[in-house]
Parts: sequence; C-alpha cells; structure tokens
Amino acid sequence: MELYLIRHGIAEEPQPELQDEERHLTKQGREKTQKVAQKLLKLGLHFDVILSSPLIRAQQTAEILIKTGLSSQLETSEHLNFTGDINNWLQDWFLPRNYPLTTKLALVGHEPCLTNWAEILLWGEAKEHFILKKAGMIGIKLPDDGFPVGRSQMFWLTPPKYLL
Repeated sequence: MELYLIRHGIAEEPQPELQDEERHLTKQGREKTQKVAQKLLKLGLHFDVILSSPLIRAQQTAEILIKTGLSSQLETSEHLNFTGDINNWLQDWFLPRNYPLTTKLALVGHEPCLTNWAEILLWGEAKEHFILKKAGMIGIKLPDDGFPVGRSQMFWLTPPKYLL
C-alpha cells in the first residue's frame, strides 16, 4: 500500500480574531496547490481515497485534489489535526478498513503531524529530520503484512517547487 502525506497549501496568517481552525487558503495557496495537483495528475497519480483533516485549509486542499481528478473519494478524520496520534489512527481508522495492498491513500494535514507520522512509519520514532513544505508531499510504502510502524519505506519527498 502507498500512503501519500500531503501538507495543506499556503493559508491565511494567524490572527487574534480568527480561530486557527477557520484559516482559509490564500489565493496564492489555492493557485500553487492547483498547479501541484495538475502536475501529480500528469505524472499519472491517482488516489483511491483522500483523507483530510477537518480544518478548513486542509479541506480546501483536499477539494482541489478532488476537483483536479486525483480521486473521487474524500473523507475527514480528526486524527489528522495537529495533535493526531498515528497509533490511534492506525488502530481506529486504518487497520479496521483492511485495504487491498494496491491501495493509494492520501492524507491531507498539517505540520508537524505529517512529518512525525512519516518518521514513525520509517524509523519507529519521530526524529524531526524531515521538512514538509506547504503543498509538499511524502510517499511511504507500507509493508504488505504486519504493523507498519518502523517497517515502512519512503519513496517520495517532494517540495512543491519541483512540481510547479
């Protein structure tokens, strides 16, 4: 199974009068995310499911991926917020679904959650070595059997500038 960890696009700056959950993508964020999505489509990528954080900027990013044709299935999960725990996500959401080995699953979320998850899947612990730019992507190949933590392989780490 292939897991694609995608950071949301450029969003509005934090403001005292605006709750963090309500920050939208900026015009530049929407345009850049759209260009990245079009490039991924040209590369032949297609996701069986896109799972997004419930925060608006992640939802907007996921919707751009859907509208571009990268998937037709969008779901939301609280596990993908800032404090999401990968072990809880694996136990509560991922493992019970028993996806086929050929599944390509995209997770749209936030930092530092996504890079921590990638490092935990690769090394069994978060080491804070990766940097995932906004609208960037990490591809992780999960093992065909057994628990994926510490047993997965990275096959893609792309900042958005290489996809524009």
